[in-house]
Amino acid sequence: MKYNLDIFGIKRELELFPINKDVYIAGFIMFGDVELTVKCAEELIKIIPEHDLMITAETKGIPLLYEMARQQGADNYIVARKSQKLYMKDTVMAEVDSITTENRQSLFLSGDDAKALQGKRVVLIDDVISTGNSIKALANLVDMVGGTVVGTLAVLAEGDAIERDDIKVLQHLPLFDKNGNPLD
Repeated sequence: MKYNLDIFGIKRELELFPINKDVYIAGFIMFGDVELTVKCAEELIKIIPEHDLMITAETKGIPLLYEMARQQGADNYIVARKSQKLYMKDTVMAEVDSITTENRQSLFLSGDDAKALQGKRVVLIDDVISTGNSIKALANLVDMVGGTVVGTLAVLAEGDAIERDDIKVLQHLPLFDKNGNPLD
């Protein structure tokens, strides 16, 4: 089953995947899709609030965050890692439950990234917001290190997330029943 996405004139066919026996999600993958990544970054920049830094969670938001930073002429952005790497010292950690990942995850910031966020106005970036748990974990990290979240942006809001007033998104992405029919 497929869902036809049209975002600012860029058309993509998204495969549907079950998250349980009754509900399916559309697989929105920006990896390797330069045209889509560039266009979505361009459109998100139009609605981004004043900020000092942007942050995303590893992995799918990285190309989008990079492209947004590039288009804005920024010289830095932060990626919260899913595991603590050997080179990371004085790490800060927050836990997250994601709809697209089976097990509970942790997000880590290095001490250097934590210092970079201190006292800064920070925008959280993601490709898709569903439950909002990944964004909440990012916000917790920013708060823990003394930064201030001034906005949350995503390309798509899945399901009920479109009704949230604390996020800005480019478009709604429905959830689907087992026959591929939109639920919302």
